[in-house]
Amino acid sequence: MSGKVNAILTAALVICALLVVNSQYQYRRLFIEIERAQAAAKQLELEWAHLQLDQSTLAKHARIEANARRDLNMVPVTPDRTQYLTLGGQ
Repeated sequence: MSGKVNAILTAALVICALLVVNSQYQYRRLFIEIERAQAAAKQLELEWAHLQLDQSTLAKHARIEANARRDLNMVPVTPDRTQYLTLGGQ
């Protein structure tokens, strides 16, 4: 009887040990995955900040005006070139 109990307890101990090893392995694997995801998130945040800086640079009025003059041959409007529309076609 004592041998049977020892065998059952030994089997239970081995199973518990294997479960502990497996859970530690899963914990390490998930921890590494979290670290990689956090590093990717930091990289994306840096890219987002860079894109926002680029957008603010490209949206400046002076740059837009210079591009309009250079690429589209646009000139500022003057009062003598302004046409006013009135109701009734007069």
